[in-house]
Amino acid sequence: MISAQTARRAVWRPLLELPSRFDLVSSLARREVAARYKGSVLGILWAVLTPVVTIATFTLIFAGIFGARFGVSGSGWEFALYLFCGVLPWTAFQEAVQLSSQKIVSQANLVKRVVFPLEILPVAQSLASLANQLFGTIALLIAALIIQRTVHPTILWLPVLVVPQLLLTFGASWLVASLGVFLRDIVQGIALVLMVWMYLTPIIYPESMVPENFRPYINANPFTSLVRSYRNIMLEGAQPDWGGLAYFTGFALIIFVFGYWWFARTSKNFADVI
Repeated sequence: MISAQTARRAVWRPLLELPSRFDLVSSLARREVAARYKGSVLGILWAVLTPVVTIATFTLIFAGIFGARFGVSGSGWEFALYLFCGVLPWTAFQEAVQLSSQKIVSQANLVKRVVFPLEILPVAQSLASLANQLFGTIALLIAALIIQRTVHPTILWLPVLVVPQLLLTFGASWLVASLGVFLRDIVQGIALVLMVWMYLTPIIYPESMVPENFRPYINANPFTSLVRSYRNIMLEGAQPDWGGLAYFTGFALIIFVFGYWWFARTSKNFADVI
């Protein structure tokens, strides 16, 4: 009984020690961000330029060709704002999860160091992706100020949305990082899953376009409520969708706990497999 309790404590101890390793995590996250744009002419501007080009393309297709409308005015500029607002958190999550699926394999030299805390690698990747989201958020607020001529004070609710988003990202990143060691096909598989998940989330189209009989399925998607809350606080001057946010937070906590538990239980085999 004592040995079983000791084993359980050993699994969770690195998670409890994670805050004390913040300096190392932040250093790795900064290195991830710097390495991504190192040597490029535009540098960190790519963090804004890439989603802007994507949004311009989707706006042309959905607003220009299909006539989809967001917001009160229903203009193409309004559509672009709402699209940008939904794309930012999704891109941060998608990027962190996809890159984490190869993170342990690509850092084989660290895996063989017994004392190195491997659990911080997906965390650092998640924080690097969040940094890109924050750069994009600044661009979004500037665009909202120009187009809507205001920045709503409800933007102060942003940390309330970022925290559960990070919990989900950490958990999913730990899970796929571990699976990527044992199943090399996970890279392609997770790309397909994330693509389907994105199209099942009202990011590039408004919820009003969804037929009534499909609404329950869209609302069952946890990311729907997160995107809705982002748009509420940043573009509509409203509070987050508290009921949906509670649902998302519960889902995020489950993935966070399970993802870490899976990573901790399987990490002792990483060196043997790699």
